[in-house]
Amino acid sequence: MSERDRNRGKERWKQEKRKRKKRRKNRQQLEKQQNVSRRKKREVAAWERLDNTANLFPAIATQNMTNVYRISVTLSDHVERDLLQQALDEVLPVFDTFRVRMRKGLFWNYFETNYKAPPLVELEDKYPCSYIEPYENNGYLFRVSYYRNRINLEVFHVLADGMGAVNFLRELTYCYLRLAHPETDFGGQKGLSDLTSLSTEDSYVKNYKKSHNKGYKTARAVEVKGEHLPTGELGVIHGSMSLSAVKQVCHQRDVSINEYMTAVFIYSIYKEYLKENPSSRPIAVAVPVNLRPYFESVTTRNFFVMVSAVYAADRTGESFDRILELVTMSLREQITKEHLEELFSYNVSNQKNIFLRSVPMFIKVLAMRFVYRSSARANTSTLTNIGAFQVQKEYEPFIEKFHGMIAMSTGQHIKALLCSYRDELVLNFSSTLRDVSIQRRFFRKLVEDGIEVTIESNGVYYE
Repeated sequence: MSERDRNRGKERWKQEKRKRKKRRKNRQQLEKQQNVSRRKKREVAAWERLDNTANLFPAIATQNMTNVYRISVTLSDHVERDLLQQALDEVLPVFDTFRVRMRKGLFWNYFETNYKAPPLVELEDKYPCSYIEPYENNGYLFRVSYYRNRINLEVFHVLADGMGAVNFLRELTYCYLRLAHPETDFGGQKGLSDLTSLSTEDSYVKNYKKSHNKGYKTARAVEVKGEHLPTGELGVIHGSMSLSAVKQVCHQRDVSINEYMTAVFIYSIYKEYLKENPSSRPIAVAVPVNLRPYFESVTTRNFFVMVSAVYAADRTGESFDRILELVTMSLREQITKEHLEELFSYNVSNQKNIFLRSVPMFIKVLAMRFVYRSSARANTSTLTNIGAFQVQKEYEPFIEKFHGMIAMSTGQHIKALLCSYRDELVLNFSSTLRDVSIQRRFFRKLVEDGIEVTIESNGVYYE
C-alpha cells in the first residue's frame, strides 16, 4: 500500500470518527427531546433469570477472556450506516432476548428489560470479539458494527448461543435490505420472517431430569503454547471451500463434516505442535452440541452442551485415518440424547440445590471460576459448527456469505468455527498465538484430500 493510500485511509477514518461523535450527540439530544428518562420511570422493567449456562459467563469474563463471539454477513453492496442503525432500532424491540441489561442480585445475576436507546452502530475499528463492558453501551450485551459490505454482530455469550444470534442477525439483515432496496419486492414482508425465533424459554430447566452423574472430565489435555500476539490482538484466518466437495470427502470416509473437521484439527495439532511425539496428555477438542433438535426447542437463549473429541496422543507416527477413526468413535459415543440430557441435567441439579441457591453471589463466583479453570484445561481447543445458514429466496441475491469466530478461553489459544451458506463452507481460525503452523497444516490436509481452499486473513500475521 502506498503512502498516499495510507493517508487517504487515515483521513477517511478521521472523518468517520467525527461523524460518530456527531451521531452520538444527536442521539443524546433526541433522547432529551423525547423525555426518555421520564418514560423509563413509567415503564415496568420485566426481569428473568439467566439460563443455566449463562450463569457461568459473567463470573469468568475478563478483558482477555471475553466470552464474546461474532457472526457476520457479507452483502453484495456496501453497508449504509444510517440504514443499519434504523434497522437495529426497528428489530431490537421485538427480540426480548437481546433487549435486556444484566443486574447483580444477592444470589444470582438476572436480566432486566432495557428501555434505553439501542446501541449505536459503529464502523469496525477494533479487533474481533473484544470485551463488552456490561455497564457501558447503554447496558446492552451485544454490539453491531460494519466494514465495507459486511455486517458484524458480536454477542456476550450470556445472552444466547450461536443459534439465537443467527436468528437476530438474519432478521436485522432482512430489515436492512428492505430499507436499502425499497424498489425490491421482498414478498410484501414488513415484519419478522419467523415468529418462532422469539422464544426465550429456559430449555435447560424445562427438559431437566434429576441426575447426580457428572459427565464432564477434568483431566488436563495438551495445551498449545507459544509466542503470543500483543495484548488485545486477535489473529483471524478464513478458509473458504466448496460445501459439496467437503460432503463428498466425508461421504467417502463415512463420517460427518463435524467428525472430519475435528479429526483434521487434532491431526494438525499432533503433527505441528507435538511433532508426532507421544504425550502423557491427550489432545482434546471441545465440540458444542446444539440441543434443540433433540428436545424440540426453539429458544433463542443458550441451549447447548460441550462434548470432547479425545485422542490419546501416546504413539509416534499416527496416521490421519487412525485419528479419524478414534475421533469419530469418541464423538458418536457421546452424542446421544441420553448422554446429552445427563450432561446438562447435572448442571441444572446444582442450580436447583437448595443449599447452593442460598449461597451469596460472590462465593458462587469464586466457586464457578475454580470449576471452570479445571474443566477448561481438559480441552486443547474448541471447534464450533453453527451449521448451514438459510435465508428466504427473495433476499439471496443481496447476500454473499456468512462466517463467524469465537474468542479465546483459559488454556485455549486457538479455536475454530465453521458454517456454510449455499455451496460455500467457511472455516475460521481465531488465535492469540503468532505461530500459524497448525492452521497451515489444517488447510494443507484439506487440499491433499481434494478440497480447494481460498485463504483470507485480517492481516495480523503480516505485520
